Amino acid sequence: MAREFQRGHKAKISDLTAGTDLYVGVSIAGPGLTFDISCFGLDANEQLSDDRYFVFYNQPKSPEESIQQLGAQAGDSESFRVTLDRIPAGIHRLSFTASVDGDGQMSQIGPGYIRIVAGGEEVVRYSFTGSEFSTERALMIGDFYLKDVWRFAAVGQGFDGGLAALLKNFGGEVAEEEAAPEQQVPAQATGAPGFAPPPQAAAAAPSFGAPAQAPAQAPAPAAAFAAPPQPAAHQPAAPQQQPVHSAPTMVGPLTTPPAAPYGQPPHPPQQPGPPSYGQVPGRQPGYGGQVPPPAPAPAPYGQQPAYGQQPPYGQQPSYGQQPPYGQAPGQAPGQVPGQQPAAGAGLAAALQPYKEAPTGARWTPQNQQLMRVDLSMGGQAVLARQGSMVLYQGKVDFSYKGAGFAGRIVGNATGQEMQLMRCTGRGQVFLAETGAHLHAIELQGDGICVSAENVLAFDESLQHEVRRIEGHGIPGGALFTMQFQGSGTVIVKTHGVPVVLPVTPTTFADSNAIVAWSSASQVIISSQVRLRRNAYPGHSGETVNLQFRGAPGNFIVVQPYEV
Repeated sequence: MAREFQRGHKAKISDLTAGTDLYVGVSIAGPGLTFDISCFGLDANEQLSDDRYFVFYNQPKSPEESIQQLGAQAGDSESFRVTLDRIPAGIHRLSFTASVDGDGQMSQIGPGYIRIVAGGEEVVRYSFTGSEFSTERALMIGDFYLKDVWRFAAVGQGFDGGLAALLKNFGGEVAEEEAAPEQQVPAQATGAPGFAPPPQAAAAAPSFGAPAQAPAQAPAPAAAFAAPPQPAAHQPAAPQQQPVHSAPTMVGPLTTPPAAPYGQPPHPPQQPGPPSYGQVPGRQPGYGGQVPPPAPAPAPYGQQPAYGQQPPYGQQPSYGQQPPYGQAPGQAPGQVPGQQPAAGAGLAAALQPYKEAPTGARWTPQNQQLMRVDLSMGGQAVLARQGSMVLYQGKVDFSYKGAGFAGRIVGNATGQEMQLMRCTGRGQVFLAETGAHLHAIELQGDGICVSAENVLAFDESLQHEVRRIEGHGIPGGALFTMQFQGSGTVIVKTHGVPVVLPVTPTTFADSNAIVAWSSASQVIISSQVRLRRNAYPGHSGETVNLQFRGAPGNFIVVQPYEV
């Protein structure tokens, strides 16, 4: 599950993933702008004491290859491989930065991010936009830093000056011949893209991040460290002596055909044979084979195929993509209608609509009946109805939240008693109750009145108290509700989808259907009320109608349900 960080958030790497072989992807772009994305390996004084640990376009790896620059791939503008357990003891911080190459400033960039992938799964992401900056020309995006254990911090700090100014800030020296290597690239015999990792890096296929770019000499099998599904950013390859396979990179099956030895081109096919698994039937490999005209080229992975075009065999359409013509939704290619799909792509496609919805907010509705709260955001506890927790992840502590002797007396007398638990720690808690619809209402200094039975959870920072509604001719003399005020979020539960109505002089609501109303509204008991059963303190106000009055802007929330 990917966690969404905000600027300043920090976490232990061990809390995010158990792995130490990590893929770091950075995305940053702006109209007419180009960027230099680098990684600085700093010592305990946050200085670049060894310039061999300045990993950038002209030095794509550290001496022991614990930090490697991989280039643009999997939708990322730049990517790195970081192997934490191989970093020397003298390196205490890895700072990932981006700087504008040429004219421009950080306020011109669009949405960007830095993400960490471990074991092929994205575990954390920090997003930023140009509206957070002004005239800065460089950006310190995120850091790995050593404090007893390795940790990650979302920095998001702008920096005046470009790459040279960043280098000087970290104690490095700018060489005058820094731009010379760009003119020496055409003299190299290899046709590999300039951002590709060294050939020896492709020999060992790690299992940490996005697929590494294959060497230009021969099509090597895709590396096992595939990133989560994102549209693959295909980079234009330099002219080569022999054409290479043009099919898109796909997740390999459980049994893959043997690949040619590293550094040796595969032999051209002598005669057409049965297509290998993952190859479109009727299409020969790119080495000298004839491609039949009727077979259209498959669309890049993650993009919707054209009308009548089949996705690559064994690959399900991505979520939100129409299936090919003649194929039922959720049906795997070649599957007989009415049969259960085999485990694999069909199962992943069937479960895709129910995946967790990651966001950068503290409260996130997963669906209409399930709410997630991230306790690591906001730094405050949550009070929730006892028994409402259905799942939690991370280090979360649950404790009983008592109302005290006086609070219990008031709750019993008014019917507004809430049995609460206090949730603290660093993790995510999923809340639900009897399939009720849940709604997050954020208060910013204003107030809302909600009956206690309609409250599922709320931030501890909110002030709450029992409010008395005067009524004449009612046993007990009054109705009661809970009033919440301050800054925070309260989770309200309803039976079905509610409706929000503005308050007018002729607004009446059944107290069994009313859920909440703005605290500035004036509430009175309707004079034309026929009691359905005797009301008494502790269960009063559930069988009477209420009339609401107030200035424009006040509202009531009514559910399509009546007790």
